[in-house]
Amino acid sequence: MPGPNTPGTPHTPHTAHTAPDASPAAGAPATVVSAKPVVLPAPGRGEDLQVRVSAPATGEGLPVLVFSHGFGWSLDGYAPLADHWAAHGFVVVQPTHLDSRTLGLPADDPRTPRIWRIRVDDLARVLDALDVLEAAVPGLAGRTDPGRAAVAGHSWGAQTASTLLGARVLDADGVPGEDLTDPRVAAGVLLAAPGLGDTLTPFAAEHLPFMRPSFAAMTAPALVVAGDRDDSALSTRGPDWFTDPYTHSPGSKSLLTLFGAEHSLGGIPGHEVAETTDESPARVALLQRLTTAYLRGALLGEETAWKAAVTALDEDPEPLGRVDSK
Repeated sequence: MPGPNTPGTPHTPHTAHTAPDASPAAGAPATVVSAKPVVLPAPGRGEDLQVRVSAPATGEGLPVLVFSHGFGWSLDGYAPLADHWAAHGFVVVQPTHLDSRTLGLPADDPRTPRIWRIRVDDLARVLDALDVLEAAVPGLAGRTDPGRAAVAGHSWGAQTASTLLGARVLDADGVPGEDLTDPRVAAGVLLAAPGLGDTLTPFAAEHLPFMRPSFAAMTAPALVVAGDRDDSALSTRGPDWFTDPYTHSPGSKSLLTLFGAEHSLGGIPGHEVAETTDESPARVALLQRLTTAYLRGALLGEETAWKAAVTALDEDPEPLGRVDSK
């Protein structure tokens, strides 16, 4: 929903809170300060881009994590992850994409066929405007390290994020489309990312033609997360469809398979949201710990924390998941 603020003007609605406890390897959680909505001018988009920025109240040289929400969500979603990441040293930036329920675009809006592409532009626009976003959060200016940036996303948002890591969208003839790799992005976390488009259901093939990704050039490091009970209505395959970004991409990748998890991966879109069919605080806590450790390893060189988190999972007598790496 459009905010009352002048586009591009830093403004002050913000909250301070302490996020949930975290992995000891990542340090004690910090107080988090958030600002929303920060409005970025977006000529040609039809709606200026609204963004939420969350950051720890202390610390210098903070890495940036840009998060792309799933279909229908907004900058207010995914608090279980966003708050945790911010409390453990990341500047978390959450744009609201045009498909958000808060904007209410009708299905026949002329932008609808290109929302997938506008989503990618939204993430790039965030990276372009880090100085504006810094200024919007009290006390954040000068504490962000734009040279340490990652992207993350859930569901459709994971496909959006993957394009900045090197994934391409195939056209009807199987020819890779535009290369949208962003050299500013060092790594990614792809949560329940759609797989290859050769097994789409007739509905998906007709209405979601952009869901034909190729991961052949997705060389950037990434952690792919899939639930082993995530049966999508968009594919004729089973839960292994969501492992494709790991299986079919080159370079350094890790795959976290969550046991018993469906598409919400235990409830990451929010606490007790209606669309969570597999609510599991323990599963969400595991995801918080492992994604944080992975990102800190990828962006800050803290590889020991990631290895320790994986070892702890391997040695758990009743593990909630499994990590594979290549």
